Amino acid sequence: MPVISVPQDFNEDELYVDVEAVFGQRLFLKCEGFNFAGSIKLKAATEMVEAAERDGLLTKDSVLVESSSGNLGVALSMIAASRGYRFVCVTDSRCNLSTRLLMEALGSEVHVITEPGEHGFLGARIDHVRALVAADDRYVWLNQYTNPQAALAHYRTTAPAIARQFPDLDVLFVGAGTTGTLMGCARYFRRWRRPVRIVAVDSVGSVTFGGAPGRRMIPGLGTSVRPPLLDTSYVDEVVHVAEADTIRACHRLARRGFLFGGSTGTVTAGATEWLARQGNQHEDRQLTAVAIAPDLGERYLETIYQDNWVHQLYGDDVLPHPRSLTAAASSAA
Repeated sequence: MPVISVPQDFNEDELYVDVEAVFGQRLFLKCEGFNFAGSIKLKAATEMVEAAERDGLLTKDSVLVESSSGNLGVALSMIAASRGYRFVCVTDSRCNLSTRLLMEALGSEVHVITEPGEHGFLGARIDHVRALVAADDRYVWLNQYTNPQAALAHYRTTAPAIARQFPDLDVLFVGAGTTGTLMGCARYFRRWRRPVRIVAVDSVGSVTFGGAPGRRMIPGLGTSVRPPLLDTSYVDEVVHVAEADTIRACHRLARRGFLFGGSTGTVTAGATEWLARQGNQHEDRQLTAVAIAPDLGERYLETIYQDNWVHQLYGDDVLPHPRSLTAAASSAA
């Protein structure tokens, strides 16, 4: 039984869920939400803060500031609270209410951008951060979009953990947001002892891989500005997932007792669709496929798991009507 004194010292890194019974495809989800920050972003946040401390950028008077759609903001809120720093998170109106309240409960100050700029909400958030930094030299911007430590965290931890558990890994699915997780894992497996196909999973409406910009209401994956960390030479293939498919994947998992977040729903939907197209075969055996599940679902109860929200934004056909679920259950009985 571990005993810890700071919250970032606990992070379950060896838990996988086999979702073949849910989706009919042999796929293992690497669950990254079982820590006090509730998502994979704890790894990047810890690595960036510790590097800034080593480099002398952070002092007792420093104020951390970062742009985040939610999960990194929570992770930095937690670390700032444990280490005695002030933290300002700049987010936007798509950030889940529960996430904003959680950051505030941890003592952080949350600035919510309500209008997109020339480069969408992300561009407007970054402009706001730059204004804060320019106005007060106490502010330290870790900048998850360009900070190499965000990728290094996954090169050092996430990818080696997968390699240990799945020595015969064939394909790895990684969601693309700031692309820190994607780049860290892709670089690790490029140097590994056997070839691993790296499939990036992005949201429809994201410009990360050159797609047309479009409406995106689920925070997490996808960007309105191409991430500076991204090097597409490390990516073998890209799958784009519509938000309606994200929601369907989340609800299918929830019906089996697994409550995951929006980013996990997107990655799972993309991975199972890709595997279905491939026939899930590699030469004379089944593919060994892993997808990184970045988050859990509690912060999405008022959005993805709220029928009114889903129907208002995506229409009545995204989810089966509750009566049809009841009828199906009755028929099965």
